[in-house]
Amino acid sequence: MYTAQGKIDKSGPSAMLIQYAPLVRRLALQMIAKLPASVELDDLIQVGMLGLLEAAGRYQDDQSAKFETYATQRIRGAMLDELRANDWVSRGLRQSSRSVASAVQAQENKRGRAPTEGEIAEQLQMSLDSYQHLLQEIHGCQLVYYDDFDHNEQDNNFLDRQNQGEASLLNEPLSQLLKGDFRRQLIDAIERLPERERLLLSLYYDEELNLREIGAVMEVTQSRVCQLHSQAISRLRASLSESIETMAG
Repeated sequence: MYTAQGKIDKSGPSAMLIQYAPLVRRLALQMIAKLPASVELDDLIQVGMLGLLEAAGRYQDDQSAKFETYATQRIRGAMLDELRANDWVSRGLRQSSRSVASAVQAQENKRGRAPTEGEIAEQLQMSLDSYQHLLQEIHGCQLVYYDDFDHNEQDNNFLDRQNQGEASLLNEPLSQLLKGDFRRQLIDAIERLPERERLLLSLYYDEELNLREIGAVMEVTQSRVCQLHSQAISRLRASLSESIETMAG
């Protein structure tokens, strides 16, 4: 809360948590969309709240940055530190995600339509059960990876780059992609998804429902939601692979 003089009131941490809880939740939702199913939203929010308290304790009223801007960086940083400590997404899972996308693309080229799960599993030389298990493991892997654009092993990883602040992120490859034809191509690719997968993405990203809530709407289990989400992202990645490769140069 603020004092009558318009300054941060540090005497009431409970009031501070209440006022900025929506900010913490918003940042957690933005981040968890890029993370595997093993990461719980409530865990990110709890860590973010600790970051908010730290921000309130360290913020100086005479700083040039607004408190919300300062707190955003502290909250995001606390979440990223927690993810680093818990070994976020391994390089192996990212490679598996790319393999699924390649299989989708191969089957689309072969059949001239969106392939079924069984057809993708066949392309990967896996059983359907094994393929669905893989989909659940790679849930949260991204549509576009930073290593698609930069293959230098010495560079900062994804989590480090996420913590550089909004000004730096404006120059990141995905931000640049979304300003051009890639945005239109992404919209077209989403429209070509099977109806259930389009619905899932809408519930997840537009309505901001969690996995359990989406499962209730779609009348499937939470694990099935993870599988369908991973498959939708793999289909999008397959559809946009040429654009991604062109941008990667």
